[in-house]
Amino acid sequence: MERQYDLVIVGAGPAGLSAALYGSRAGLKTLILENGAPGGKLIKTNKISNYPGIKDIEGTQLAMDMFEQATSFQAEYAYGEVNKIDKDKNVYLSDGNVVKGEAIILATGTKERLLNIPGENENLGHGVSFCAVCDGAFFRDKDVVVIGGGNSALEESIYLAGLARSVTIVIRRDVFRAEEHIQRQIEENSKIHIIKKHIPTQILSSEGKVSGIELENVDTHEKQVIECSGIFPYVGQDPNTDCVQDLGVLNERGYVLVDDDRQTKIPGIYAAGDVIDKNLRQVITACNDGAIAAQHAFHKIKGI
Repeated sequence: MERQYDLVIVGAGPAGLSAALYGSRAGLKTLILENGAPGGKLIKTNKISNYPGIKDIEGTQLAMDMFEQATSFQAEYAYGEVNKIDKDKNVYLSDGNVVKGEAIILATGTKERLLNIPGENENLGHGVSFCAVCDGAFFRDKDVVVIGGGNSALEESIYLAGLARSVTIVIRRDVFRAEEHIQRQIEENSKIHIIKKHIPTQILSSEGKVSGIELENVDTHEKQVIECSGIFPYVGQDPNTDCVQDLGVLNERGYVLVDDDRQTKIPGIYAAGDVIDKNLRQVITACNDGAIAAQHAFHKIKGI
């Protein structure tokens, strides 16, 4: 990769790819840096049915479509793990390379939050998974447990029910947070069981893989063990903002603070998508953020 660009985008999820599309179409020399496959969380999502104009599409297909469109105007795509971004808009990579942009857009998204209970870390990849689409096939005709009551937890439960023998959803409260139409699908699926007002306290394993999970009733504190082969926690997200920790642009939860143009308090450094402080984190809002950030960066760089 070259070292000097008009626009450097860190992250290739919907926000980053939208920013690349708008930046490169406007004539900016654009670089997309990503330390994984393009698409972000799209590639971990089975179906997308709330993206305007597309009734139903697989997450991986939408990711590929976005990537191909984003790079069709000569945006450069490169693998790169970013360690640090400084106030002068230098981007430091783990391999020792440094690239510089007239503008930087941070679109690094979020990472899955851990349960932080005994038995979790040692069983990551051995029955504990954060991606049903990625790992669901390993649990065909087996019993799995999903932790969480939001949209992601229930949507992934529906997907897993098509593979597993049974799916047990565990929630802390006595009601779901998910949208009602998703709840109805859960209630109508005979393979899905629900345990309310319980929290996970320990993950059990045998012969190097998950064998069950211990739950505690939040009212009585009584404990029970559910035998299972797979555990899928969906208990929230944390922002991937380690590379801008020193810039003073984060709130107390680690999300990036931006203005209406998606610019931080440091001129020329923007953020877009799930990584910013906002209420709604969806594909459509991520694309919106990326477009706004790239368009504003274009006007600043070109002085128009």
